[in-house]
Amino acid sequence: MKPFQSARLFTITLCALAGFFVSNAAAASGDIPIYTYKVVHVYPHDPNAFTQGLFYLNGFLYESTGLLGRSSVRKVVLQTGDVVRKMDLSPEYFGEGITYWGKRLIGVTWKSHVGFVFDLNTFVVDRRFSYAGEGWGLTTDGRSLYMSDGTSRIRVVDPTGFRELRTLQVRERDSTVWMLNELEWVRGELWANVYETDLIARIDPTTGHVAGWIDLGNLLTAAERQDVTTRGGVANGIAFDSVRNRVYVTGKLWPRLFEIDVGSIK
Repeated sequence: MKPFQSARLFTITLCALAGFFVSNAAAASGDIPIYTYKVVHVYPHDPNAFTQGLFYLNGFLYESTGLLGRSSVRKVVLQTGDVVRKMDLSPEYFGEGITYWGKRLIGVTWKSHVGFVFDLNTFVVDRRFSYAGEGWGLTTDGRSLYMSDGTSRIRVVDPTGFRELRTLQVRERDSTVWMLNELEWVRGELWANVYETDLIARIDPTTGHVAGWIDLGNLLTAAERQDVTTRGGVANGIAFDSVRNRVYVTGKLWPRLFEIDVGSIK
């Protein structure tokens, strides 16, 4: 997602903050765990990349970036951060989440109601599709797509016809969890960055209940955080290497990408 630009987003933010106060109390009482992790590796990340979507496939990271006139889809070398393939979106599109389906890369845009299907190898646009509302995060469980729109709702979408199959309402106990952003499928769970926070929600995709939280607040140094915050960056971007059981996280305008070991992932 992007900088706040409307009263609607301000309202959502207040709702989100109210939910987080409840969340913190629940976690403190032991109901909803906050999972710890350790940093395994640190890699360079383009500090000018306004990261919207991220996934790992066959040794490479695939990343989408946002902002009007700066949105792109990239194939990135994990170890060096070098961009080996890049496709810029037309300047009228604000790029959002991406995922893959077979030999295709699928991406959505913020307010244009337009999604793109790219050839995974060449990034040539194969087709377009439309959807109602906003596009934020996108991921897949290998059967369906999961799409967030900045609310507490996640849409489950047919990956070939792009029909909405059902919706998932995300809740922590009795409170809705708003501002769901970048998504990743991790060992049967939906992981979601929560916009304007350092939190990742671990969501049960059957019930929509939050099973736990991960707090990324200590990854950046104080100087890095000040620079990122000044330029409008926040934590956003989760990629999972399902073969080696590795989790990668980063953020919009973050100078680094982190491999973290979350011991509860088996």
